Amino acid sequence: MARSRGPKGGGRALRWSWTIGRLAGIEIRIHATFGIIVAWVAFSYWMVGRTLLSALIGALFILALFGCVVLHELGHALMARRFGIRTRDITLWPIGGVARLERLPDRPSEELRVAIAGPLVNLVIAGLLWLVLPSETGSGTLAEGNLAHASFLQRLLVLNAFLALFNLLPAFPMDGGRILRALLATRLSHVRATELAAQVGQGMAVMFGLGGLLVHNPFLLFIALFVWLGAYGEAAAAQMQAAFSGIPVSRAMITDFEVLAPRAPLSRAVELTLAGTQADFPVVDDGRVVGILRQADLMAGLSRQGPEAPVEGWMCRRIQPVDPQALLDRVFLQLQQSECRTLPVVRAGELVGLLTPQNLGEFVQIEAALRSSA
Repeated sequence: MARSRGPKGGGRALRWSWTIGRLAGIEIRIHATFGIIVAWVAFSYWMVGRTLLSALIGALFILALFGCVVLHELGHALMARRFGIRTRDITLWPIGGVARLERLPDRPSEELRVAIAGPLVNLVIAGLLWLVLPSETGSGTLAEGNLAHASFLQRLLVLNAFLALFNLLPAFPMDGGRILRALLATRLSHVRATELAAQVGQGMAVMFGLGGLLVHNPFLLFIALFVWLGAYGEAAAAQMQAAFSGIPVSRAMITDFEVLAPRAPLSRAVELTLAGTQADFPVVDDGRVVGILRQADLMAGLSRQGPEAPVEGWMCRRIQPVDPQALLDRVFLQLQQSECRTLPVVRAGELVGLLTPQNLGEFVQIEAALRSSA
């Protein structure tokens, strides 16, 4: 279930993932929960063969499959790069892979190409495997539709074909949902195209759910929930971006905030937290923002090292400064994917404001209230 763009809260997920390498200059990460699927498949193979070798083959198979998932996501990333869109990283989860793009493509034709690139990679892999299969004994197994006795490569072929076809279903968060939106957006606004594509996806989710209930298949019920939530989230994000259209960051940013020095003790952050409502603090060294001390990291630092530990040892360093004149609809996705959860607003090198999910939500509510009273 490979998906382009990151989930909400992607920055928080990074704390539970580790870098395992780089491909084409893109960081490849693996989530802590990924070991669950590897262990489960290895155990399933062991239950059949009852040997350590069979368990090892199972583990190697799932790793090979997820290698194909990485290539799928790399297809998205490299196509996005052609349109000037950088990919922050690719993360492997038990349910698939996620390529975190910096932003959405500007044009429907660009989104179409980025979305379709991933499934095409899987089809190419399946085609290449098909070319080498005739040299294997028992290649007729595929034609018979019997995978129980299929070889390693035969199963990999079938699952790559399945990944391609499943991702082409016209439902978010699969690539097919983005392809449908891109086609609709050639005639409709981005928001309306997203709403229609989301409705199609939720209709498919209902069908998956009914099918799961009728045949007592919990996997179909899981897919139904996955698709429903993906469609809902995509529609909500599009509506949020539309609400921000044409509005500069300076209108929504927090201008009354406290800062910390890198070598200040965590106790200073505790004092500021208790004295006000600020949860995350920019860390400033010689007038330059060098990090963000998040509330969760403050608590972790206090429990592990105590109140005298320096702030710099616990701050988030992957800051993403934005200009106060940048438009909110462009910065919104950047904020969603920010590991630090807070974007420092910088003008001519000087920190002039902060942008957080909380204050953006408050801004939307205030704007909605003002429109309703007008």
